[in-house]
Amino acid sequence: MWSKRVQEELPEISNILTFLDILSEMYRLILLTLAVSFMVNGGKVLVFPLDGSHWVNMIVIIEELYARGHDVTMVWPSNSWYIKPDSPYYKSIRINITAGFDPKSFGSYMHMHALQMVEQIFEDEALLQSLRDAKYDLVLTDPAIGGGVLLGHRLGLPLVYNVRWTIQGEGHQAITPSPLSYIPTTGSMLTDRMTFMQRVRNIIIYILTRTHIWFMIEPNYKPFVHRHFGKDVHYMELFQSADIWLMRNDFTFEFPRPTMVKGITQLHLVHCLISRYLCQNYLIE
Repeated sequence: MWSKRVQEELPEISNILTFLDILSEMYRLILLTLAVSFMVNGGKVLVFPLDGSHWVNMIVIIEELYARGHDVTMVWPSNSWYIKPDSPYYKSIRINITAGFDPKSFGSYMHMHALQMVEQIFEDEALLQSLRDAKYDLVLTDPAIGGGVLLGHRLGLPLVYNVRWTIQGEGHQAITPSPLSYIPTTGSMLTDRMTFMQRVRNIIIYILTRTHIWFMIEPNYKPFVHRHFGKDVHYMELFQSADIWLMRNDFTFEFPRPTMVKGITQLHLVHCLISRYLCQNYLIE
């Protein structure tokens, strides 16, 4: 009778022992996680944003960085439209210059004003030294204006782009192979399947876009780069040497495309966060 009872209870005892072993392993894992967490620190991120609609794309990333324990510091001009001087998500380094979004200062003037701001930073040795002493881990910038690119190279920090548009036009065409017979130029309203005349139209639109860049944008950056980085350095070398490209794509109206370049990450879901941010901050019911 006793042996039979023991045989009946053995499976239950075995299950209890197995459960205790699992609890023991979980306890060890929790202790290990807590021990490691004390050795993990958030990174220090220096942000060089662009105002206007580009700021909405940047603030959602800044809020996420803050939520994950990173320390964010932002360099921005004093006449900004949307960037707030006081925010729980970032510290501010406010530059006293009119380099923000001015309705009368589009085209080459917008780039010229941004470079004036960077020039002021470069000439302020105390500010530059304080940025070096802060020991930032990287520079996060919107390359639609080249100021953050130049500042990142001056400080010798890794560059991360929050990018859709660049000083060279659409982000993919600035970094990836884009044969015009198959890749439609932005604004052409064409697809990857074009007739001969559509390809001719695509090339003409591309030439007009490049002409705008050659005559209105490049004349601002070339002398600045030669003056601060050397006469043998082209600003495209600095621009294309970013470490990570966070591409803002909305796949509801465009198709995924091969990038063939390392360091590119597609942020197609960021638009959901942007729409929520707009509803919370700018839209009136």
